[in-house]
Amino acid sequence: MKRGLVWFKNDLRLHDNESLCQAISQCDELVFCFCVEQDLFQNLDLGFRKADINRFKFLEQSVLTLKKNLEFLGAPLIICSGIAAEQIPKIVNEYNINFIFGEEEYASEELKIVVDVQDQLPKIDFQFYWGKTLYHKDDIPFEIENIPLTSKAYRIPASKESTPRVVFKTPTALNAVANVKNTNFPSYKLFGFSEEEYNNAIPFVEGGEDAGLERLHYYTFESELLTGYRWTRNRSEGLDYSSKFSPYLALGCISPREIYWVVKKYEERIKKNQSTWWLVFELVWRDYFTFKGMRFGDKIFKTEGFKNKDVAFENNETIFNRWCDGNTGIPFIDAHMRQLNKVGFMSNRGRVNCASYLVHDLKIDWTWGAAYFESKLIDYYVSANWLNWHVQAYEIYYTNPVNQSNKYKAQEFIRTWIPELSDLNNLQVLIPWEYDITNYPKPIELYRKWERSINKIKKDLG
Repeated sequence: MKRGLVWFKNDLRLHDNESLCQAISQCDELVFCFCVEQDLFQNLDLGFRKADINRFKFLEQSVLTLKKNLEFLGAPLIICSGIAAEQIPKIVNEYNINFIFGEEEYASEELKIVVDVQDQLPKIDFQFYWGKTLYHKDDIPFEIENIPLTSKAYRIPASKESTPRVVFKTPTALNAVANVKNTNFPSYKLFGFSEEEYNNAIPFVEGGEDAGLERLHYYTFESELLTGYRWTRNRSEGLDYSSKFSPYLALGCISPREIYWVVKKYEERIKKNQSTWWLVFELVWRDYFTFKGMRFGDKIFKTEGFKNKDVAFENNETIFNRWCDGNTGIPFIDAHMRQLNKVGFMSNRGRVNCASYLVHDLKIDWTWGAAYFESKLIDYYVSANWLNWHVQAYEIYYTNPVNQSNKYKAQEFIRTWIPELSDLNNLQVLIPWEYDITNYPKPIELYRKWERSINKIKKDLG
């Protein structure tokens, strides 16, 4: 008898899950597990956790949704805490497992977890399947070692020569091993979080496959918001200015291929325009960062980056902490950082500005900022996060946060996240340092390059 273990990692869904479908087709009986890695929530030398409470809670929501959906099909989910290399061999021995199925990994930390498990189980047949990207890695017109250095050089050939594969259907039966007991998601206390931290955590969106698929339907056919995506995506406040698919993609609660084929149906039935093209473009961009991360490996986590840049960062820890806390005195920066700290999410516009300001104005090592975003973002995706920071540090022009706050009319967003400024008028809230404001910090520094933007704000709103 073939008895398999389906090891869920960052593929917390039943739809379009090749490893799950292969396990069902190849095995007589199956056991299902997920491991909450202890090291994911460890404290870093920078003074914060590798993954903070909003990421913990979003993960919990996502795993519990997976558990519920498995239960509906008569299959329990074993949820382990600790170290996979210790926990999975116990499951294998207890249930006489012959095969282990899972999604293929590529980043070093995730690969190490897999290798450590394999080392403990040399007689087990491991089968991993690629499912992280829109285009399968075997279908793109590049070898990984030849992935281009620019997105355009990747995107155009990939889009012309690759087609997303058809999605795998959601299983209707799972052939679960009898008498396996469900286990609970481990308590936040095991990872050093306090009751107050846990209760106060409010992830920006609810985690899980169900919520992800509901969001996909809402943003497309229910509301038709997708039609305007191209022109609203640079805003900062609210749920509907952008798709908000990224948190669900990050944990594999939703498949990029599922999104793609829904967009294609939307183009047929509702509207095909720049917005539908742009959403697919974002999925292709995400692929590009994944494959680029595979090409350069751990170089993407180093200060010098994959281009071996030599920059003398000043790395003032007090200033860095002010940036983290949203107390720099620059409202557009602080509002986005406070939103990040509270709900684990920030708009693309905010990420660009906060990164540019940290690196080019405050002269802080970009890897510090990337690590902080990793700690906080519920849509943290390893390559997208670290390579986007790399781009901001070394490959893109400077972004002026004062100008951007005016350009994108950020007054209401600022008032929402900085209550100290909530009573100020539209002029004052963008440049509060020009006025007698006592309960909000003065800027760390005002730069001459901002003078034109400050004067424009006064002219536009004065």
